[in-house]
Amino acid sequence: MSVVVPALNEAENLPHVFATLPRWVSEVVLVDGNSTDDTVAVARRLRPGLRVVQQSGKGKGDALAAGFAACTGDIIVMIDADGSTDGREIIRFVGALVAGADYAKGSRFASGGGSDDITLCRRFGNFVLSTLVNRLYGTRYTDLCYGYNAFWARHLDALGLDCDGFEVETLMNIRAAKAGLRVHEIPSHERSRIHGASNLRAIRDGWRVLKTIVRERGGGAPVPDRTSAQAPPAAADQGAA
Repeated sequence: MSVVVPALNEAENLPHVFATLPRWVSEVVLVDGNSTDDTVAVARRLRPGLRVVQQSGKGKGDALAAGFAACTGDIIVMIDADGSTDGREIIRFVGALVAGADYAKGSRFASGGGSDDITLCRRFGNFVLSTLVNRLYGTRYTDLCYGYNAFWARHLDALGLDCDGFEVETLMNIRAAKAGLRVHEIPSHERSRIHGASNLRAIRDGWRVLKTIVRERGGGAPVPDRTSAQAPPAAADQGAA
């Protein structure tokens, strides 16, 4: 199993992030977005055997594409480097995949999820955009713009990342639906960023998300809904990851 962590000047946060990762995670891929602090040095000190990918472009979407390409695991998990996603929840995502899902999608708004960080403006925007995607693509997503997701590596081509920014989660969720992948939403609790300031800009990035939704709608008809509100009850087989 591979965990991809895109990072830009997150040296202060990485000790908290890496401390939450289960010991059985076999590969961690850090994608460094040309940090000017000690992000890479700190990461290597914390995680012997860490794989570091130097991002050649800019933006979260570009970073994830580079990280995914470097993964060698059968399962790929994407988390954030700011401390907002809890690595201890990875077992839920892996459990859903082992139990039959193709794509495990984190949700702050599914029953059992939550957020300490999201603003009222971002919550409303996420609701509007999620509703639009559900109507256009026949899905039942409760959260569209969350950076905690996992999938079988064999489906990477179906997701076909070709965007640069924070719209990447929306793109992945839409393409998973269009490809007919079996999607399970996993309740997840988003923490507040520990150190530093977010690069997210609600209006700018919301507009990019909207353009992605419209663009993808022209690329094919919606598929029958295969979204589940939560992971199946079966427990994860840690050795299978």
